[in-house]
Amino acid sequence: MLRTRTTLRTRTPDLKTSRRLRTAFLASAVSVCLIAASAPTPAPLGIGDRLFPHLGNPGYDVTAYDLAFTYPGSNSKPLPAVTTIDARTTAGWLEQFNLDYSHGTVRSVEVDGVPAEFRSAGEDLVVTPAKPLRFGDRMRITVRHDSDPVSTKDQQSGWVRTEDGLAMANQADAGHRVFPSNDHPSDKAMFTVRVTAPDGYTAVANGLPVAKTRRAAGTTWTYRTEHPMATELAQVSIGRSSVLHRSGPGGLPVRDVVPTKDRERLEPWLKKTPDQIAWMQKHVGDYPFETYGLLIAEARTGFELETQTLSLFEKDLFTRSEYPKWYVESIMVHELAHQWFGNSVSPRTWSDLWLSEGHATWYEALYAEEKAGRPMEARMKAAYRASDTWRGAGGPPAAPKEAEPGEKLSIFRPTVYDGSALVLYALREEIGRSAFEQLQRAWVSAHHDGVADTADFVRLASGIAGRDLSGFFKAWLYGEKTPPMPGHADWRSAQPAGKSAKRAR
Repeated sequence: MLRTRTTLRTRTPDLKTSRRLRTAFLASAVSVCLIAASAPTPAPLGIGDRLFPHLGNPGYDVTAYDLAFTYPGSNSKPLPAVTTIDARTTAGWLEQFNLDYSHGTVRSVEVDGVPAEFRSAGEDLVVTPAKPLRFGDRMRITVRHDSDPVSTKDQQSGWVRTEDGLAMANQADAGHRVFPSNDHPSDKAMFTVRVTAPDGYTAVANGLPVAKTRRAAGTTWTYRTEHPMATELAQVSIGRSSVLHRSGPGGLPVRDVVPTKDRERLEPWLKKTPDQIAWMQKHVGDYPFETYGLLIAEARTGFELETQTLSLFEKDLFTRSEYPKWYVESIMVHELAHQWFGNSVSPRTWSDLWLSEGHATWYEALYAEEKAGRPMEARMKAAYRASDTWRGAGGPPAAPKEAEPGEKLSIFRPTVYDGSALVLYALREEIGRSAFEQLQRAWVSAHHDGVADTADFVRLASGIAGRDLSGFFKAWLYGEKTPPMPGHADWRSAQPAGKSAKRAR
């Protein structure tokens, strides 16, 4: 998920402990155009996620998205779009249903080819089909709309305007600012993406290319995923770009998308990816998807993002001299590790974020230890010192505090990065290196292409360790204070400012 960074200081051993989210996008007011209808008063729904209560929708399960965008040649104009959603109903009698959608004009909605009434409610689009749907019915929803890349007051990410076009950053809850969806990671689906762009532009999306059609209006590029994907991981790049191809382990197609003018300058970094994939495979098993690569954009986001099969990076990460080589490479591995932890195995709720960010941070740190001599123990000891402060500010790893008002990206706090990697370090100390490494492989294998939560992880870890670890995890994942570190009785956590020196053990 999001990986933020700041300018490096003279001291670098605990760089990650000092990183904070530094910026986000201006947010957007809802601008969904509505047609009056005789349906019941619409209301925003959700599936009860503790951190995002109105995200996702009950009553149906999405199986596939088909997204079609027409780029007008300017990243400050709305993109005409058609979103087609294939879904199956999970409710007994569905008279209306909600889609997550905001920040774009809706022109029409059809259900199974028949016009449907629609209204807005908060950031939801409430659809009333011509006939109620029964349990288990398959339905195809077609929404013709505009997708607006211009941010307004309450928008944080979605479309990212780059120097020469657009990219996407939909995490955590911004996918529905780009296209109508069931915008929660627990409802993964297959994706087909079609982008029509004028001559001189290149469009790339998640998955593999399946068609490229030239028309008078430009070229239509079509991509399709071979594995299900969460909406927050969708990626579309439109720009004056070059697509660079190379082979990864076992012939895996690796493709990078870079500004054409910078391809030679960036090549020394891009050629590192195949070896990094091989390193990750050695630790956790086969790469889980059909392709991988880096999307390097000229944009100011303040983070890197693990969009599925095509991770988003700011160009500055690779061109600013203050970032040491080992640091840049470890950030590359962080986003790569997410392809296993967070993408292939997605969090069931946003409170399970620690499973994604903790593991990505773990492999980032392990890579820095093995390849650059940056000791894991030193980093974890520094994290332990800061852990109580992080828990006080952001909550314990598996029960993070809600986002600050108007700052939804603020759930990405240190407690879910190094604070969660610290939990994994404690687990390795508790059960031993061999069992820990077995657990990592078993986790990504058991939940491949699925969703999983903290309880699933606790059960699997207990089974591999051969003993009940629920008490260990309760203390480390939900405790207000950081428990003693197994094997390191001398480690101490600094007291948060204004707190008593007394510690609970």
